[in-house]
Amino acid sequence: MANLTIVVDDQLLKDARIKALQQGTSVNEVCREAIARFAGATDQGHSTLDALRKLASQVPPSPSGEAAWPGREALYDEVLGERGLNRLESPSAVTPQQRRR
Repeated sequence: MANLTIVVDDQLLKDARIKALQQGTSVNEVCREAIARFAGATDQGHSTLDALRKLASQVPPSPSGEAAWPGREALYDEVLGERGLNRLESPSAVTPQQRRR
């Protein structure tokens, strides 16, 4: 295993050590995990995407047979509906009061 030297502000390192201690870890471990995420691999050598796919495959299907997530379009429609809009309205039709919501 290689050693790495970095330069960090004294107060930042102090705050990181306190937070790491509160979380039951070390600044070294936090840095090691951050570098692994940055490099695209977890400690087991799997990419984050592979780990998410594995987790998603373990989610049981909905009892009703419907998709667990309605999809982006349905979510957009819901938000627009809450704002009293629909997809076919042009942005110029939006009042300043609607924009502030």
